[in-house]
Amino acid sequence: MINTGPLSILFAIFLWSSLGIVVRRTDIDIHVLIFYSLVVAAVVQGALLAQKKYRDEIPGFRRLRYPLILAVISFINTFSFYYAFKNTTIANSVLTHYTAPIIVAFLAPYFLGEKITKRIILVIILASAGLWIMLDGFSVQGSHTSGIAAGVLSGFAYAMIVLFARRYARDFNPLVLSFFTNIFIALMLLPFIREIPLEAVWSILFVGIVHNTIAPVLYYRGLQTVTANRASVLGYLEPVCAIIFSMIFLSEIPGMHSLAGGVLIIFSGYLTMRETMP
Repeated sequence: MINTGPLSILFAIFLWSSLGIVVRRTDIDIHVLIFYSLVVAAVVQGALLAQKKYRDEIPGFRRLRYPLILAVISFINTFSFYYAFKNTTIANSVLTHYTAPIIVAFLAPYFLGEKITKRIILVIILASAGLWIMLDGFSVQGSHTSGIAAGVLSGFAYAMIVLFARRYARDFNPLVLSFFTNIFIALMLLPFIREIPLEAVWSILFVGIVHNTIAPVLYYRGLQTVTANRASVLGYLEPVCAIIFSMIFLSEIPGMHSLAGGVLIIFSGYLTMRETMP
């Protein structure tokens, strides 16, 4: 039987790769965009969970501590990533965010008991080199410092999400886990909401349905069968997809360094996929 976990993760990454463009083009505060998009996601997911087939999968009160912990980590990851998009280039944001696979590779043996294979080390080196070449390094100008720092923080938080979700995701239905995680994050943001940004309704709907509902469900489903190391390395394909989106929506044509780096990233993803297939 074919393991569809890697495909679920890849599709989730493809959807998430459009996030930077949406955040950059939406002229509202970060916390406002996050809050209302989560409200949209909660409504959609709640409607699905109301179906009879999901009722038995709603966790008891004591088990809600796992989605709560995941929500705190996810909030740090989301807010810092959005902040990076707003305060530095998309290239800087993505590059610093994807320090996560390196963090996961070194922490997975301690948190999950996963072995670091020679192939995993190889794909991390290839993907890291490809990402650096593709983005042509990153600038550390004064005006970008806060955005780059936020990107690094989001990378650490993303690594924690992968490790935590890999350990507990298999105990939850992916839709249930995503729903309660989104609810808890929205509750944390509620005291800071003072406006209803009607001018950004389409961006909010798009982020809520695509980035906060479909993508997380696919990702958590994939983590039920894919190791944390492999899942984090597959994430390196996001910059490749982001370049494609920038070509379509921003008319940005990548240079040779982007193409060369993209080839290395795609190859590392292929090696990861090959190891996860039976």
